[in-house]
Amino acid sequence: MKKIAILFAAALSAGSVTVACAQQGKGGRPSPSPAPAAVAEVPSEASPVFVPNLPRELTFAGERVPLEYAEVREALEREMTVTMFMQSRTLRTLRMTTRYFPVIEPIMKKYGIPEDFKYLCMAESNLDPNTVSPVGASGLWQLMKSAAKDYGVETGDNVDLRFHVEQSTEAACKYLRDAYKRYGNWTMAAASYNAGLAGVSKRMAIQGVKSYYDLFLPEETMRYVYRILSFKLLVENPKKYGFHLRRKDYLPAFENYRRVKVGGPNIEWSAVAAKYGTNYKVLRILNPWIRSYEYANKAGTTYEVMIPTEGFRENGK
Repeated sequence: MKKIAILFAAALSAGSVTVACAQQGKGGRPSPSPAPAAVAEVPSEASPVFVPNLPRELTFAGERVPLEYAEVREALEREMTVTMFMQSRTLRTLRMTTRYFPVIEPIMKKYGIPEDFKYLCMAESNLDPNTVSPVGASGLWQLMKSAAKDYGVETGDNVDLRFHVEQSTEAACKYLRDAYKRYGNWTMAAASYNAGLAGVSKRMAIQGVKSYYDLFLPEETMRYVYRILSFKLLVENPKKYGFHLRRKDYLPAFENYRRVKVGGPNIEWSAVAAKYGTNYKVLRILNPWIRSYEYANKAGTTYEVMIPTEGFRENGK
């Protein structure tokens, strides 16, 4: 034991000498230690963190939000705070509005879906058409496979049209139209998009109420419409809630492309890309519903594929 103690002391002494030598500057004088970067970069004033002021009046799809109720105000403040202070994700979502709103708004109008439902799309996927949830909901509108099947949307490991912006929007609009027919209420239709028609209808029957704002629901659905409303408020007035976007910060909608028909058995997508003078990467950017390198097209389906034209990669549109 004594021998071990002597060896430990010797090692400790050697370490001290090494450290001392490392700190010697020119002429044997100790060099001053540099200030830690974290300390040197602390701003004189931190960014403000605040509880947002709510508007006096607010509607969703033309239906009044009862802000006179304390629990409604608190729920909206909660979701506003979450949305505002998850800055990087929310900033990215706001920038994407100019890319995808021009695509989905005309489809919503065709089906008679109120424009406010574009904010539901933001709440679902943050306007990222490649989004996949832990439970398998996919695409811009986060369709489950069962819902996709109900509305005629093809799903699969190699081709999954839930990731097709236009086709998934069509399916979501059909669902929302059916939900409105059942409830006669757009807010409840929005809630059912999260909890399902059966889940909402069962709770309405048990509790004997018809308004979303009177209904006790699972926590995720209780928060869901307020999250949609938080995006509505931010899109309509981003600066008020701390998001200072310049016109150039918004991402452009895709414009420089053409559509071609692709069919036949055993489609090799890299070969398709090369045929039209592009590459697989760009093909996937424009067609996120392509989910693999090749596709054994047993059904003989012909797909409409977006192909970039001159200026697409340079201009990002």
